[in-house]
Amino acid sequence: MAQTKSNSTKSSNSLLTIVVPVYNEGKVLEKTVQSLLPFAQDRNWEVIFVDDGSTDHSTEVLAKLNFIPFVRVLRHKINRGYGAALKSGISKVTTPYVVTFDADGQHCAEDAERLLEFALQNCSDLVVGNRQGTERFSRYRALGKWIIWQFARLLMPLRVRDLNSGFKLYRTELVKPYLSLCPNSMAFSDVITLIFTHQRHLIHEIPISINPRPAGRSTINTWTAFETVLEILNTIIMLNPLKVFIPLSLLSISVGIAWGSYVLVRVGRGVSVGSMLAVVSGLIFFMLGLLAHQISSLRLDLVKNVYIAEEEQSNFDRPEP
Repeated sequence: MAQTKSNSTKSSNSLLTIVVPVYNEGKVLEKTVQSLLPFAQDRNWEVIFVDDGSTDHSTEVLAKLNFIPFVRVLRHKINRGYGAALKSGISKVTTPYVVTFDADGQHCAEDAERLLEFALQNCSDLVVGNRQGTERFSRYRALGKWIIWQFARLLMPLRVRDLNSGFKLYRTELVKPYLSLCPNSMAFSDVITLIFTHQRHLIHEIPISINPRPAGRSTINTWTAFETVLEILNTIIMLNPLKVFIPLSLLSISVGIAWGSYVLVRVGRGVSVGSMLAVVSGLIFFMLGLLAHQISSLRLDLVKNVYIAEEEQSNFDRPEP
């Protein structure tokens, strides 16, 4: 990642940073900038734009923002993905709260203020901007979003309805340690919500308004949805592997016992080799689940400890004012 230029003039009492990932949004980016920056400046917010290897004139638009004191512009040399752009931006945040904000002109800066006020009033760790009833989806996309939500809900207790909303407010000190666990793809929004849920952070969801996309087209497609499902499954196995392995174990053992009992009682040919194989497979699934659970706990602890160590070193190296 290369940073075009950053401004060192930062307000020490700013509460919020808005991170805006940008990839080939040249047709709408200027309009987004014109509506977002004055609103952020009036409220003493900071804004970080992350150019994720754009090949259109988005780079030129962002280059004009280099000398605005409360704005930082970061750039990936090549396209690395929506999640990678968010991770690059969030990692540079120094304010207590951060909001992720799409560059396609659909989000409203006023909603960022509503999310911040709600978080301050309710001590929220994560506030999700719910688009239900405001964003128009095709039946195909709506079905895909429903399937993804149901799949995630099946594997983990989930109260958030708009799981993959890109408009979210995070407590910065909580979200930063989890960045290394999140994918670089569009599934970032889903996975980070699942991580906050598993770690039992306080999550709220409030409605937001969505503007019609003024130009361009969404990059979400069938492959994106399939990739998201795989990332959710991978995240569940990483966070709570027993949720996957215990049902597999019980199912395999139950089938083995049922089949073995049928063969033994009705057919009278002794214990079935297939039933024994199913029972042994169930026991293997159970042991794998225990092992995966231990690895998951160690990995989460390691991520937190590494982040704490990096923060302490950063504070130690920072010169006194």
